[in-house]
Amino acid sequence: MSFDAAQFKRLERAGYNRIGPRYLAAASARGELATTLLAAARIEPGQRVLDLASGPGLLARAARDVVGVDGLSVASDISEGQLACCPDLPRVAADGEALPFAAGSFDRVLCGLGLMFFPDEQAALREIRRVLRPDGLLALSVWGRAEEVPLVETALACMRRLLPPPKIARPSIFRFGDADELKRRLASANYGDIEIRPYRFTLDFADAAAYWQGFLDLAGGAAESLARLPAEKQQALAAAVGAELAPHAQTNGYRLSSTVLMVSARPV
Repeated sequence: MSFDAAQFKRLERAGYNRIGPRYLAAASARGELATTLLAAARIEPGQRVLDLASGPGLLARAARDVVGVDGLSVASDISEGQLACCPDLPRVAADGEALPFAAGSFDRVLCGLGLMFFPDEQAALREIRRVLRPDGLLALSVWGRAEEVPLVETALACMRRLLPPPKIARPSIFRFGDADELKRRLASANYGDIEIRPYRFTLDFADAAAYWQGFLDLAGGAAESLARLPAEKQQALAAAVGAELAPHAQTNGYRLSSTVLMVSARPV
């Protein structure tokens, strides 16, 4: 069977709808990532900002505080369940590969840990470029290489160990973790002034159960697929992940340090 982008999107949407407000609490623990990405975006009062793959609107809300009453900050996501978590924001449910906005609508586009979930990232980058003003700026973040992101790879490794390989491979969420490859893809979509900086952050978990729940509360399509497994298989995964977590054990739980690439680029 060949990869079905439409089915992939339906699974991601269902997963984030299922997670609902739990994503907000889990994502808030990574608040330093939002702060760093906003700094890269260099947002100014009065600007119009689009937060793409916004989830519960953490970036959009922070951007709103900067642009003020003379500006605009819009949250957009494929998941209506996530957008329901930010009723205080202008919000638009949309596919990032086909945005419902006029050309040149925004001074800034943000995309925090979202680009790797677009099956056709070139289509998404072209759409972002279309809705940006000519002097606008894209600021995005992506996961680093798999070996640099134990926060996610630990759970995925446990899944690979206990579950059969998927019949159809999903796009890897680490596929932009190489800075040179990411720069090439941005340049292919007609972006210039590309700056890519690695950012390291650390999260602590009291025990393996806290880590596993944290993964499920952020995992979207993967969480949806796991939810469809028999209960005993779900319980087995939760019990087994401690083996993968062992290298990260501390006196009181687990500490996982991971790398995110922070990117800014301009349309050319």
